[in-house]
Amino acid sequence: MQGGLWANIWVRSFAIAAAYCAAIVLFREMSIPHWIILTGFHLSVLLLTKYKYWPALILGDTVRLAYVSITCYHQFGLLWALVNLLPSTCLMMPVVWLFRERLRIFPKRDSVEMGGLVLCSLLVALIVTLMSLAQILITPLPPGYVIHYDQLIAQLVLGNYLGALTIAPIALVFRQLFTEAHGDWRQWAHNIGESRLLLEGVFLMLPTLTFLVWVGLRDEHARQAAQMAMFLPVVWFALRHGWKGAAFGGTLSSFAIMLLMPERNDHATLQAETLVAMSISTMLLVGARIAVLDRRVEQERVDMRMALALAQRNVHLGEVQLRMTAQALDQIRDSFHDVFYMMLGRLRHLQPAIDDGGYRRQALGMQDQLFRLSDSLYPVQLRERSLPPALREGTIARILDEAEIAYSCDLRGPLSAFSQSIHLAVYRIVCEAIGESCARKNATEIKVRIRFGLRRRPWVVVQVDTRVQPPQVHRIRRDEVVQRLHRITSGLGRKAIIDRAATFEGRVRERSLRHGSRMSILLFDPTHPGG
Repeated sequence: MQGGLWANIWVRSFAIAAAYCAAIVLFREMSIPHWIILTGFHLSVLLLTKYKYWPALILGDTVRLAYVSITCYHQFGLLWALVNLLPSTCLMMPVVWLFRERLRIFPKRDSVEMGGLVLCSLLVALIVTLMSLAQILITPLPPGYVIHYDQLIAQLVLGNYLGALTIAPIALVFRQLFTEAHGDWRQWAHNIGESRLLLEGVFLMLPTLTFLVWVGLRDEHARQAAQMAMFLPVVWFALRHGWKGAAFGGTLSSFAIMLLMPERNDHATLQAETLVAMSISTMLLVGARIAVLDRRVEQERVDMRMALALAQRNVHLGEVQLRMTAQALDQIRDSFHDVFYMMLGRLRHLQPAIDDGGYRRQALGMQDQLFRLSDSLYPVQLRERSLPPALREGTIARILDEAEIAYSCDLRGPLSAFSQSIHLAVYRIVCEAIGESCARKNATEIKVRIRFGLRRRPWVVVQVDTRVQPPQVHRIRRDEVVQRLHRITSGLGRKAIIDRAATFEGRVRERSLRHGSRMSILLFDPTHPGG
């Protein structure tokens, strides 16, 4: 029943008019000539309300003004009562419409053009000031009553402008949070509760302003300094949270300044308000630029993560293709073996006395070449077993052992918790590092240490120590070792290591030892399988 009643446009309009009228009465009681937050409330409602409800807003404002006109008719006369019936929202509406529709104060559904908001606030403040002056000019005054229009205009412009900056920006902050929650009130309330802006505002900024208010109330001589210092939290919050921080800080600072006001027209308070109004205006513009830069940095970070993820998927895809090629070569080798012995059997049947030793040696040599090619593409030990046997007993270990180069590999950590992609990357990097070390110097001893860890995010550190013992150098056939290592590596050396480490968000460091060098490589395991 209630949902059906609320669906009626007339019911909604009268409800909005009544609520708007009540809110105007509340904000009017809180406003003073140099802090007219009623103007900020009018501006906020016009910015956030649909056009079809604007007549309801005019109705709500007119009802309040009609009550004031009737009450003050005998004191100020008929002309004043009739002019007073004109709602200020009627004069604000064309300006707000211009900024909403033509100047695009909301360029996107979830963004605000801060330059447009500041300019709109200033124009609205000037319009309301002119309207107030016109009403003062037709107001019957007591004999001898003198109005200092220069001071009055300054107070009204400052009061309307600061009032607009006090209410409108913070209203747009809540509007943006509501937009980010996709119109879900529960999600909106949850986002507000989880907001770092609100958390820091309550536990950092509010205590700071409370302390300044306490200092100003306790010491009369420090009151003006405390009021002038109210702009500092606005600047600090804007630098931390962009225009949202400037809006939040500006609202709290404005209220704090009013709490320290000793009298209605205090000159020191006016100076503090002027400084805060300038600070809010500047920080809204600067904060908007900071927000743009933050979004750009975040977009670059997202693009970088996507590029890394794409590179990791490409590496994984390349390894899958190499594995399929290696398996195909193994199948060719097995088929060659079967075909060769079948043909050799038929040939022995035709020529029993034939010597097949030479054929067998050639066939075995061909099979060995196919095996080496398959193993260089994708190690057999890594396919059939795991990373530790591939590094300790695989091709790289055999090559170094046959060349009489001392080699050891120490792996520690939870290997099973890491993806196959990182196992392959570690194997390729170790091969490249050993190949690079043997190509650049006469290595006689190579020690590989690999550590796997899960703290914060899965990481791997590969350390390759190369040592040169001069008495043993002459025993090593360096050219043969380099040639054999070149077959199982890319041949790019350190560049390949750096590129592969960068693909896994890592880095490479190298330093000299007393009789050799040490290369350290840091890798991070991808967050998705196969990355």
